[in-house]
Amino acid sequence: MGLIEIKDLKVHYPIRGGFLNKVVDYVYAVDGVDFEIETGKTYGLVGESGSGKSTIGKTIVGLEKATAGEILFENTNVVSKRARKSIGYNKDVQMIFQDSMSSLNPKKRVLDIIAEPIRNFENLSVQEEKKRVQNLLDIVGMPTDALYKYPHEFSGGQRQRLGVARAVATNPKLIIADEPVSALDLSVQAQVLNFMKRIQEEYNLSYLFISHDLGVVKHMCDNIAIMNHGRFVEIGTREDIYNNPQHIYTKRLLSAIPKIDVENREKHKQERRKVEQDFRDLYSQYYDENGRVYDLKTISPTHQAAIKTTEGGGQ
Repeated sequence: MGLIEIKDLKVHYPIRGGFLNKVVDYVYAVDGVDFEIETGKTYGLVGESGSGKSTIGKTIVGLEKATAGEILFENTNVVSKRARKSIGYNKDVQMIFQDSMSSLNPKKRVLDIIAEPIRNFENLSVQEEKKRVQNLLDIVGMPTDALYKYPHEFSGGQRQRLGVARAVATNPKLIIADEPVSALDLSVQAQVLNFMKRIQEEYNLSYLFISHDLGVVKHMCDNIAIMNHGRFVEIGTREDIYNNPQHIYTKRLLSAIPKIDVENREKHKQERRKVEQDFRDLYSQYYDENGRVYDLKTISPTHQAAIKTTEGGGQ
């Protein structure tokens, strides 16, 4: 049993129409996913925009409501708000948002921004609180004088570090990191990711790392799930996904990773074209007539992919 286990999670949004504004259809943002995150490990969730990966993160943290399924945190189903409150779930599970500027209150100083979650769960004196915030700033490599500044006075990378500091303020067990470095320059990305790794080692944190960048995910994650159309198309260890991809969508994502080997530029271009052609030609082997991803099939004890069965069975 891992720290958190997701079972058949579904998040469906109703589409209303007609004179009486009745429900005429649903958007299947998340349509039955299963995975488990172990203590101290990083689980990667990869997919293009609109695939449903951020919806999973928001549902786990309680910002979106699950239509069906279970979220088992230390063997307690925390789908309902009452269950989350009874075990102090909101203290143990925190989130780092993609847009650091909109996630930080522009009217509050850094001291109050980082201290807010501490105030929600602990009763510290003013001096103890200030000392805690200073320690958190030290951890993410921010100077002490940042305490009395406002979010707009920092760069994007610095604001994202503040977001990391706020997320670890309550000593959580799990952090949902939703595209935490996608808006940053490459050098700043590396700094933030290294801080996240260092904090993970120091606090034995677990991460759900959500990203569209397979290069970043390879650096951060132990296990990876590839997501498309609200479902998992492939799951496995880092080695399974990068060295032995089975689903055509996974191969498509991997082929899009920029190569710095200039001498073989033409070869890489041909490989990308072949993968794109295969994606069109072999589409029916990986998606049914409605464009829905097939059920996952076992490739190895650690590796599964959504491939049509030889008997023609889908879902």
